[in-house]
Amino acid sequence: MEATYFGANGWLLEWSGLRVLVDPWFRGPLVFPPGPWFFQGELSQALDLPGELDLLLLTQGLDDHAHPETLNLLPRTLPVVGSLSAAKKVQQLGFTQVTGLRPGETTVVGELAIQATAGAPVPQVENGYLLRHPEGSLYLEPHGYLAADLPPEPLDAVITPVVDLGLPVAGAFVRGQSVLPELVQRFSPRTVLASTTGGEVRFSGWLNRWLWQKGSFAEAQQALGAATALIDPALGARYALGSGHGAHRPDPLGSSLGSD
Repeated sequence: MEATYFGANGWLLEWSGLRVLVDPWFRGPLVFPPGPWFFQGELSQALDLPGELDLLLLTQGLDDHAHPETLNLLPRTLPVVGSLSAAKKVQQLGFTQVTGLRPGETTVVGELAIQATAGAPVPQVENGYLLRHPEGSLYLEPHGYLAADLPPEPLDAVITPVVDLGLPVAGAFVRGQSVLPELVQRFSPRTVLASTTGGEVRFSGWLNRWLWQKGSFAEAQQALGAATALIDPALGARYALGSGHGAHRPDPLGSSLGSD
């Protein structure tokens, strides 16, 4: 099992013979209504899409997870698994093999079992995922929401934010710092990969001026025990996460940007 980080919420997850692209944003601005004056994100550079993809996995239907300009670069025959809002969005874009999952539902792609879990309410409840494959298991949810009804289960890795982000009055909408101890207790992962707030992205607009952050990567590292490795992933670096729970420590395999 290997993971490559593409900034923000984007990942490429790989098992032998299976390449899964998660929540990609590779080029073009990210704009939330009513327009750039309100909120805009810009990549420092356009990224090349990985080739030979087998599946697109989307946690949410919002543009920072299902980025329209990036999705338009993908072949419409690429199979898609996503939350109900994400499934509706890609169907409107013309994708033809789409599976929408509600929390608690499972689908199988090759040897990979994909279980949707209850994720962030933004405002409708979106998805996290438990991914189980003979070569490695993983949990991911980009806003730091963990369904209370998920039973404990040893996993090889967890992909999660490790800081809280919020707005005055509204409170935290990313709860990475708050959820991290519970994730580690629930899943006993050998590896935690920090996500959601990384990558070379510039944000601007009125909303950005009011955002607050609580916690840091350094604080998250101090909070974890010696049994769990915490990775602040580099853009384009591929990390080996082992085969089977607790097989070995993660090993950076080098940059993959532009190599696929």
